[in-house]
Amino acid sequence: MRTGRLIGAGRTADVYEADAGWVLRRDREGTGDAVAEGAVMEHVRAHGYPVPRVRPGTTQSARTDLVMERLSGPTMLRACLDGALTPQDAGGLLAGLLRLLHEVPAYRSTDPGVRVLHLDLHPDNVILTADGPRVIDWSNAEEGDPGLDWGTSAVILAQVAAVGGPLAGPAAVMLAALLADPSTLTPDGLAEALRRRAANPTMGPDEVAALPAAEELIRSHLG
Repeated sequence: MRTGRLIGAGRTADVYEADAGWVLRRDREGTGDAVAEGAVMEHVRAHGYPVPRVRPGTTQSARTDLVMERLSGPTMLRACLDGALTPQDAGGLLAGLLRLLHEVPAYRSTDPGVRVLHLDLHPDNVILTADGPRVIDWSNAEEGDPGLDWGTSAVILAQVAAVGGPLAGPAAVMLAALLADPSTLTPDGLAEALRRRAANPTMGPDEVAALPAAEELIRSHLG
């Protein structure tokens, strides 16, 4: 479909203006599956989870294109940087969003222990709208053990803290708040999250090198 101006860019996708009230998220690598991603979003939204609406007919579009509701508001990361949200509150909100997501039943598996997993839930993938937070970027979503989802979010924050720089301190505070009640972060979930991050082709050398320190930081919160 035709696109308007570019309004956002991530590691693997760009976001463009579309029709009034909608945006187009296009995978620039050509490996995305908008049909599958849109189906997951509509599944969790049907169970009350806060995500953007997916426009009807997206399943007939290119598999790299996802048309969804345009949201108004800063990302959680931007709100922290601007002082509108404390890192501690941000970490607590992430924890709440993970718990809420893992109440949603799987959409394929009949195993009661299997849940929908986001697998990339971090402060830049949460938009703070006037109606509350909305979780975006479901391209990594799977079904599985919630411990992997907790492990993934923890590793992402711990990597930022371990790499250093201006975001290291806030990320460490967010991590502590995320893991204030770490009962759902399992050893297997953490191990698998670390393995996947190490193998992720979008990781830079500094991020991969920071994984051992990130693991140590996470374990320091587990007692």
